[in-house]
Amino acid sequence: EVQLVESGGGVVQPGGSLRLSCAASGFSFSSYDMNWVRQAPGKGPEWVSGIYNTGSRTYYADSVKGRFTISRDNAKNTLYLLMNSLKPEDTALYYCARSPGGTGWAKDYWGQGTQVTVSS
Repeated sequence: EVQLVESGGGVVQPGGSLRLSCAASGFSFSSYDMNWVRQAPGKGPEWVSGIYNTGSRTYYADSVKGRFTISRDNAKNTLYLLMNSLKPEDTALYYCARSPGGTGWAKDYWGQGTQVTVSS
């Protein structure tokens, strides 16, 4: 059974940092591209970042470029998102999602999400 379990969310002041983790199981993690997607209250999902299965390439939404860093440890089957210089508009439920290769970053499995709240 494919499982994606996010952790690391919390409440942080503007300008602060958090590191999210996504523990993957039930599939060959190193064979899949991975993503972070977020959803703010009352809004639709927003893709945040993606990373190739090898970790060789990364991509970011303009809204987070220069502040967030995606990475992965294929030996630990874990995806990460380091978030620096957090802003109130980064408040959202953050999900990790799997993308099978050759699908144009289509997402077939999602975790349950971890809440990030940026507030003073």
